[in-house]
Amino acid sequence: MADLTHLRAAGVSLVLDHRGGTLPRVLHWGADLGEVDLDALALASAPQPHGYAVDGSVEVAVVPEQSAGWLGTPGLVGNRGGRHFSTAFRVVEVTTGAEGAAEAGGAAYRAVDEAAGLELVLEVELTASGLVRQRASVTNTGDTDFAVDALSVTLPVPAEAVEILDFTGRWTRERSPQRTRFTQGLRVRENRAGRTGFDSAFLMAAGTEGFGNRSGEIWAVHTAWSGNHRTFAERTRHSVSLLGSGELLLSGEVVLAPGETYRSPWQFGSYGVGLDAVSARFHEWLRARPTHPPAPRPVVVNTWEAVYFDHDLARLKALADKAAEVGAERFVLDDGWFGSRRDDRSGLGDWYVSDEVWPDGLGPLIDHVTGLGMQFGLWVEPEMLNEDSELARAHPDWIMGPGGRMPRSTRWQQVLDLAVPEAYEYILERLDDLLTTYPISYLKWDHNRDLLEAGHQGRAGVHGQTLAVYRLLDELRRRHPGVEIESCSSGGGRVDLEVLQRTDRVWASDCIDALERQSIQRWTNVLVPLELIGSHIASATSHTTHRKHQVDFRAGTALFGHFGIEWDLTAASVEELERLTAWVALYKEIRGLLHTGVSVHGDHPDPAVAVHGVVARDGADAVFAIVSTATSDVCPTGAARLPGLDPDRAYHVRPLPPGDVPDGNPHNWGVALPWWEEGLVLPGRVLGSAGVQTPVLYPERLVLLRATATG
Repeated sequence: MADLTHLRAAGVSLVLDHRGGTLPRVLHWGADLGEVDLDALALASAPQPHGYAVDGSVEVAVVPEQSAGWLGTPGLVGNRGGRHFSTAFRVVEVTTGAEGAAEAGGAAYRAVDEAAGLELVLEVELTASGLVRQRASVTNTGDTDFAVDALSVTLPVPAEAVEILDFTGRWTRERSPQRTRFTQGLRVRENRAGRTGFDSAFLMAAGTEGFGNRSGEIWAVHTAWSGNHRTFAERTRHSVSLLGSGELLLSGEVVLAPGETYRSPWQFGSYGVGLDAVSARFHEWLRARPTHPPAPRPVVVNTWEAVYFDHDLARLKALADKAAEVGAERFVLDDGWFGSRRDDRSGLGDWYVSDEVWPDGLGPLIDHVTGLGMQFGLWVEPEMLNEDSELARAHPDWIMGPGGRMPRSTRWQQVLDLAVPEAYEYILERLDDLLTTYPISYLKWDHNRDLLEAGHQGRAGVHGQTLAVYRLLDELRRRHPGVEIESCSSGGGRVDLEVLQRTDRVWASDCIDALERQSIQRWTNVLVPLELIGSHIASATSHTTHRKHQVDFRAGTALFGHFGIEWDLTAASVEELERLTAWVALYKEIRGLLHTGVSVHGDHPDPAVAVHGVVARDGADAVFAIVSTATSDVCPTGAARLPGLDPDRAYHVRPLPPGDVPDGNPHNWGVALPWWEEGLVLPGRVLGSAGVQTPVLYPERLVLLRATATG
């Protein structure tokens, strides 16, 4: 491979430069440059000497080094007994086809620092969807231990990127967007929760002034790691701007003996004009995986908010009957089926079916569920245990802690140390036995606490725990390839691209309030395609907010995801069940579109109105939701532009039942529009630029539109 490399895919260019044997730096990451003279590009983008840190210019590599004159955040931080704290790597080998490289190609750079006794391998690739994917590995080639404190990789962004979007959140309010100016200095988002975390940056995007869903250049990175991690944006007075990320290592967590290697998580970078374009690259990449769920996503009924811990066979059979009547295809038994687990204070870790609640085992319920034509799923939380459990009493040495004392409990739980081989084998044997004994098609895999003082044999152990969880998931999938697994973590606390390599969907939030879910699902969708986002209809009164919504708003919100129900259907009225049945039928009709098409979001000027939808990849079909999230300052709220349609094709636009009339009641909204009953035909260019007038909606209502190409 030449010293200058130009990778191109899906409208993106990535130009890498390792002339002179230095670690590679990125000359360009962004819009496709076309055919270009790389030597001329290198001359045009060469940094100017600034005469402060070093004589000459400063080359800022993907793994930045102070030896190159860089005084910002270093890529590798570590030492060998206090020595070799700074590196000066030289590239000695470049190979094409980095591990996992997609069609567009990539490269692996092997570099050494003989004085420090270290080898570094950097893998960089551009996927077929236009994502940059990169990671670094450091190997101790010396004869004494080397402590790794941090290993980060970076991507440069231009001066035009003046705003930063990232995310914060908490339980039941995951992925709340926040914007800041991209000023000089360092913006760091650290997660120390031991899981992806409610407060993770999730996606850190830098863009041009006022960038939106459909406008503005955006450069964004995601850290694919389910443990502690660190994401940062850095801009210096020397006109260098970087987005960087890596694992956040606790003190003493990674110490490499001679010959040992530490590998950073994958960092993903996505460039596009508008957030929808940035998201589409992630969605396309996820959908291209060989492990992506191939079958239509079944309608799920989960028992949690219907029965909680009250596991009664007759009651659950009645619930299953109602689920089948409305069209459900998967029935999931939640927490409370094992050990002494009658509440959340005991039994966790004792993964044996409770003789007290299930004297004949789970077979009678499973037989009833499968006899109704539904799949059966089961809730588990393998990484945790209650202090009041047989497991904790038998093996207190399997509990993670700092050494010499127990960490404070959370939800009366502690963390099971899966880096202990015997603990790992116990959990693997228990889950394997359940999946072998019963025809279970789905595991709701929960993770209900942060990893506080999570030590392995007295040393920081989050890194080892995260890798052990990955091994456990990989082995279960190998043994039971037909079983789907959901990543649930106190709701949406573990949502990242690495856990999604081992799971089939994520639970977006324990909050199923439809108004809250409008935001939570929108921002989960910035990274994750709809078919991988668990989205359920709750009861009329929300479990977490006590807010009340009619069936249509709840169902119309849940429609845009992997659709499910978390509601005691035995207590629902005949009218509610009829309405729910209609929504289930609609989901089944259009899930092929929803789960393969392109997610689109309008930039409506009214903050009380949201426009979002899905457009088929060939542009022939589309579904849009027009959502009233609050009371608007004006009435009517103006036309809604329908984004993402083919500008040169004509579309028949009309209301989509049962989302044509909010709550099934025409008196819930104002005078019907003249085009509402029959629909209208307009070019995609007009629908995207001028839009259509939609009904005036009460707050927390929505309507659906279908747009079908006429030719």
